[in-house]
Amino acid sequence: MNPLLSVLLLAALALGLTLVWLELRHRLRPASPLELKAHDFSVQSSPQGVTVQGEITISNPHRRMEVMVPEIAVEPVLLGQGDLRDVIIKSRVVALHPDEETRPDNYWAAYIVKGRKSTRARIEIQLSTDPGLSLERLVDSLWLDLHWINYGPFGRLNRRDGWLVPLRQPETINAASAQWRKGDNCQVLPLRTHLLGVLDSPGEVLSRYASDLIQPGDVLTIGETPLAVMQGRYHHPATVEPSALARLLCRVFHPTSSLATACGLQSLIDVEGPARVLGAWLIGTALKALGSKGWFYRLAGDQARLIDDITGTTPPYDQTIVLGPEQPAAFCAEMARALGVAVAVVDVNDLGRVKVLAASPGCDEALLQRALRPNPAGNANERTPLVLVRP
Repeated sequence: MNPLLSVLLLAALALGLTLVWLELRHRLRPASPLELKAHDFSVQSSPQGVTVQGEITISNPHRRMEVMVPEIAVEPVLLGQGDLRDVIIKSRVVALHPDEETRPDNYWAAYIVKGRKSTRARIEIQLSTDPGLSLERLVDSLWLDLHWINYGPFGRLNRRDGWLVPLRQPETINAASAQWRKGDNCQVLPLRTHLLGVLDSPGEVLSRYASDLIQPGDVLTIGETPLAVMQGRYHHPATVEPSALARLLCRVFHPTSSLATACGLQSLIDVEGPARVLGAWLIGTALKALGSKGWFYRLAGDQARLIDDITGTTPPYDQTIVLGPEQPAAFCAEMARALGVAVAVVDVNDLGRVKVLAASPGCDEALLQRALRPNPAGNANERTPLVLVRP
């Protein structure tokens, strides 16, 4: 056999074994099966202040594994338009276990979530301030940062989840008061919403803020990050454990890339797997040396272009890593049927870059390119994730 061919075959075998080893190590890493979901949150105002109350459900889909939750605590964070130092916050987590009575002292006793079982807890937040101050004008939204421990065969894992509770919402605009902006053979109307989160239904948000304004021929767009946030596709970097591959490979990306940090790149690896990411980088680097660029992002999966690292989104999600939305094409088709106009999920920036991630059948993407190039939604804190485009 040709010596050079033998060397190439051995190199290919070594690379294949390395990729298999990386993939197996990734898939067999310690992990907890517990899943947490927030739901049924309500906001009640009174002369004494504001009370926020809702529930979380902790589920264990594993068939046999039993997982303990020895600790759980919530940290409320206020967001508003003014100085919030005078706002008093009281919070507590009340256990609602199906097989244990709730303790009157509010102590969270270590609880075992058995296989294919679940438990619940109630989150209670009370906000108050001096009589001379208005909470409604001070506080806009409430971010609930939940810290909880998972303990089991995998070891002791620190989990961290967070979700947004809007305390007030902007009034929807009607057709008579809408202030359209002139574009390139079109008109655009940015639609202001409340801060969006996992407690919001994307369909209900589009209907609430746009249904009274749309006409046949319009195109309703939503930013890819707001949609991903409502789908719960974000996580705190504290929950990411960067591998040696992520720590090494992140250094080759441009400093402004969301993949230039170990946690950002690890988030991609967690979605696509280390073998695909490393393979995409090796092939992309080789083709780049031959003058063909962009192959890493083509080969590494859609999320390679869509992940937003911290600081990449509006507060409070600037503290989290946000993935791209899930099944955007199906979402667009469903919303188009419900609203009667074309719907698109877009990614737009201030540099005039317009990317249509997905659109309902028959959507005029050339119109979107013209209309959205000036970035009418903005990239700051405008809170206009929806843009209505009219030819």
